[in-house]
Amino acid sequence: MPDAPMPPTYRAPRLFVEGALSAGARLDLPPEQARYLLTVMRRTSGAPVVAFNGRDVSWLTRLAPEGRKQAALIPERLLRPQPTDAEMAAEPWLVFATMKRQATVLVVEKATELGCGRFVPVRAQRSNTERVNQPRLERIAIEAAEQSERLTVPTFAPLQSLEALLDAWPDDRMLVVGDESGMAPPAVETLSARTPRPFAFLDGPDGGIAPDV
Repeated sequence: MPDAPMPPTYRAPRLFVEGALSAGARLDLPPEQARYLLTVMRRTSGAPVVAFNGRDVSWLTRLAPEGRKQAALIPERLLRPQPTDAEMAAEPWLVFATMKRQATVLVVEKATELGCGRFVPVRAQRSNTERVNQPRLERIAIEAAEQSERLTVPTFAPLQSLEALLDAWPDDRMLVVGDESGMAPPAVETLSARTPRPFAFLDGPDGGIAPDV
């Protein structure tokens, strides 16, 4: 008897996975993802799951439970093409001064949804915290990518001082600074007036960027 047709993908949860995806190749899920699908989402055998890993495009898969705590995905159909290396390299970066935890979570979540390709946390003179919980922020970025139909997950640079970042800034990427004085032209005018090239946006701390950073 042939398998029943799979439901529309809008009903399927999206999941970022670490393993390779290819037609028919079984992908065993880690316990936390198996629990999410089986217990939280209450999906059963054969349920559709959209899986992506940032490398092998997006696949429509079928869920294959193994008991109550283990499960695998069986890729069946390609859904969307993966962005090219050039397209991913052109994704904007967000350079942000360290902030309190909830503010940082909100920035990472929303910037991921908007297409940020890389987060670059920095310590500025007026920063109100000196730490960044990178593993937690990486999980938040993954969740935001799953919810926003992205096929890639942003990367994170290690925390560094703003001064060190500016000293080593790459020549091939434009840096747009959020100017609190209101004297600079709008960022959209700055970007549209130049030859298109990758750019990053620098968002300062709550008190603004100090003259000596």
